[in-house]
Amino acid sequence: MAFERYIWSGNRRLRLGYTTGTCAAAAAGAAARALLFGEPPASVTVRVPAGEGIEVEVVETRRDASGVTCAVRKDGGDDIDATDGALICARVELTGAEGIEIDGGAGVGRVTKPGLDQPVGAAAINSVPRRMIAEAVEDALAEARQDRGAKVTIIVPMGEEIAAKTFNPNLGIVGGISILGTTGIVEPRSLSALRDSIELEIRQAAALGARDLVVVPGNYGSDYVSGNLRIGAVPVVACSNFMGAAIDCAAREGFERVLVVGHIGKMVKVCGGIMDTHSRVADARMEILAAHAAASGAPAERVRQIMDAATADAGLEILQREGLVAPTCESLSRALSIRLGRRAGKAMSVAALVFSNVYGELFRTPGADAMLAAWEVAHG
Repeated sequence: MAFERYIWSGNRRLRLGYTTGTCAAAAAGAAARALLFGEPPASVTVRVPAGEGIEVEVVETRRDASGVTCAVRKDGGDDIDATDGALICARVELTGAEGIEIDGGAGVGRVTKPGLDQPVGAAAINSVPRRMIAEAVEDALAEARQDRGAKVTIIVPMGEEIAAKTFNPNLGIVGGISILGTTGIVEPRSLSALRDSIELEIRQAAALGARDLVVVPGNYGSDYVSGNLRIGAVPVVACSNFMGAAIDCAAREGFERVLVVGHIGKMVKVCGGIMDTHSRVADARMEILAAHAAASGAPAERVRQIMDAATADAGLEILQREGLVAPTCESLSRALSIRLGRRAGKAMSVAALVFSNVYGELFRTPGADAMLAAWEVAHG
């Protein structure tokens, strides 16, 4: 049965889905009911933190000598991700102890680094899904008037293979996927999960003792760092379009020095104070570049050409013909330093290195040289 909840994104009607946490809770509730009442349910209703009950189909039930395992299928709606369609299983057995014990079995990852929702060594089943799983089993126990505890083991067939397509290897979660979800519902094309993953990487780096950080918007920045800079053990986090959120998180987590390394196409937006650089939020690259070109002496005709250019590199080509790349980059550098400094406040030092795939390094803001020199010395 499809989860028939929808939202509108622009002019598109998109179907919502439910999280791996909701699936795990549904499977656990179904297994508990099959164990307690004898008949496997065709579906179960799970209360989710978003405030509604979600009916989830049970696709498989198996009994063994001491417990019951039920499986449900992850439905991500129109937000297709690596876990969409995966089987999420829960095995439930009754115990003589009080409370609900929850652990991960095959295909559920284990935490190996600090800074995550769960401690090192624990199954990567986050706090909200754990609460949902416990509530689902407790409801079944109460309905059966059973004053006993239960052990729940979450299992994800093919979980280890699926995890290779997720952030888990970068986060130190090994052996399978994470059981996640804060609302229980997946919004199609939601960016919150991506932003949460980025902030999680930053928090984890802080938990491992790092006080220096390199932030890159994406693959261009990562490749530039690995190919051109000597930064030793300084962690590198890709922030996608969430420049402001990454700086905010680094400041909260106590980092002392942050270097942003990015392509001019992204960073020129930040020069204009745009801290979410997705084109749907703001795409003023050429307007900002043209304004700084004009302030650096570009004639009106060239300013208009820059405004009409398709890319920042094409704008730089126009500036190069006028001999204005250096003064325009100096103007951009001043603006970028101010914007980043305002965002970070007094919490930490933040600087930037900006490059072009065509023209190489373009400029460094004040403080970047000192950071790189210190890291190169530490690198040996």
